[in-house]
Amino acid sequence: MTRPAGPRPVDLAYDAVVLAGGRAARLGGASKADLVVDGTALLDHALAAACRARRVVVVGPPDLAGALERPPAGAVVPGERAAAGPGAGEPASETGEPRVRLTREDPPFGGPVAGLAAGLRALPDPRAPWVLLLAVDVPRAAHAVAALERAVVHDPADGAHLVRDGRAQWLVGLYRRAALDAALDGTDPDGASMRRLVGALRCTEVPDEAGWSDDIDTPADAARLGARPGR
Repeated sequence: MTRPAGPRPVDLAYDAVVLAGGRAARLGGASKADLVVDGTALLDHALAAACRARRVVVVGPPDLAGALERPPAGAVVPGERAAAGPGAGEPASETGEPRVRLTREDPPFGGPVAGLAAGLRALPDPRAPWVLLLAVDVPRAAHAVAALERAVVHDPADGAHLVRDGRAQWLVGLYRRAALDAALDGTDPDGASMRRLVGALRCTEVPDEAGWSDDIDTPADAARLGARPGR
């Protein structure tokens, strides 16, 4: 279903990193990327949210490779067509590189900082000065992207992220690539704190009154957001 058009996005160059490598222990080990909300897998929701990114790296297990090869279906970004930009497997530019690629954090299940570090390593050529960071279990993140874009244009600083009920939502954010690289320099990413890493940056806080950053960590979250098992 097409959602009402939202504010038009701004002209901002960024890549994207989608974190999809967690254990989902509180969901019984289910693959979050395969959960379905509103008829669409969470991974496809995340890829739709990143439809304006130059390149996208999904950080997760090898079995997600098949999901990246299928055409995205169902998810529509507010104010954008679902088919905007090249799809998974299509070249991002004249270089012929695939726009969407898969990598794995080292070590596996090393946490979000390890996932971010792996994602940035898979983007060795920082052609885009900004990085959109998304957790795969946030089905409504697409609604926030235009607000994040406007925030960093208004006050570039080191980036912008959502804040929900006074809590920083680091994993729905748009960050300056150079700031992330500097923060990771000398950091052991295995098990590192995202709060400590990103919290040290100077970022704009974007209020999330509509629950765009609501994620699926528990069976109660899944029920509230209407998530069901996928394939």
